[in-house]
Amino acid sequence: MTSRERVLTAFAHEEPDRVPAWCGASAEFWIKAKRTLGLEDETLRLRFGDDFRRIHARYTGPDFPLQEGATYRTIFGIQRQGMGYGQPMSHPLANATLKKIHDYPWPDPAWTDPSSVRAAARQYQGKYAILGGDWSPFWHDAIDLLGMENLYIQMYEEPERVDAVMNHLVEHYASSSQRIFDAAADAIDIFFLGNDFGGQTGPLLGEALFRRFILPHLRRLINLGHDYGLNVMLHCCGGFAPLIPAMIEAGLDALHAVQTSCHGMDLKTLKGCFGDKILFNGCIDSHRVLINGTPDFVRAETREVMKIMKPGGGFVAGASHDTILEETPVENVLAMFDAIREYGTYE
Repeated sequence: MTSRERVLTAFAHEEPDRVPAWCGASAEFWIKAKRTLGLEDETLRLRFGDDFRRIHARYTGPDFPLQEGATYRTIFGIQRQGMGYGQPMSHPLANATLKKIHDYPWPDPAWTDPSSVRAAARQYQGKYAILGGDWSPFWHDAIDLLGMENLYIQMYEEPERVDAVMNHLVEHYASSSQRIFDAAADAIDIFFLGNDFGGQTGPLLGEALFRRFILPHLRRLINLGHDYGLNVMLHCCGGFAPLIPAMIEAGLDALHAVQTSCHGMDLKTLKGCFGDKILFNGCIDSHRVLINGTPDFVRAETREVMKIMKPGGGFVAGASHDTILEETPVENVLAMFDAIREYGTYE
């Protein structure tokens, strides 16, 4: 099978030749791995056995200046500081009226330029499963704009303000992805979006609030992907198991990256309860196993994950975090991918 055939078979909840492999890595780890192994980008992906390739539209909007102390700015005007994408320096809609929310300088979806997407996908000649679409982290953007505690309070006291912010955010993301899909949906296999609804000890909001404020917007994005014939995969960190039935109800096809160290994310339970309804991607513990383990421990743990998750298809194997962090030993990552190939074969 080609990588693309392997992935699409797993999405169909059938058994391919072997379990597909997923490699998401931080820029820092990727640089370290290339330096350590003496490989370039594509040859490194081949060494890891990554069955996916991801393509992006270009941002062609205005350049916004960073204020003093900021290290990053979102398209919604949030200035951030700190490591990586940092933390918001302010919450500009925290006390906004409905009029101020509607009058806020929301970004233009036309700033998403999909003209290069088709060519970027076609370079892989149909060999790999192609991920595309706008990342669409509307939950995180709402937290940035309103403030997390304030967002929760407003869900109870002023829900119309939360609705207004969410509607503007998701309208932007849906329009942006529609531009991409209009241009190149036939070159894309999976609409990949990301919102973290879980923490270490459980969901960040209960099922009732999730259904009221989040699920309609998630369903809109899922339906958009399905309208273009795409599978839809959600990246979601943390312990969010109580929310999975609602996600399945909304038509979600796959969940990434399944952090087994979080409350409620026991693999046997997830596979038994939901394995025939949604694909699970990830599941190999990034912290306890990949960062702190030895190569032999990584191989043993990966083998156990294979035993639990691979029967019947509906599984892609990889790290339980969206990006492998720089502190992860390269030899452990190699051990994981080699074990996926060795123990992930279907009879």
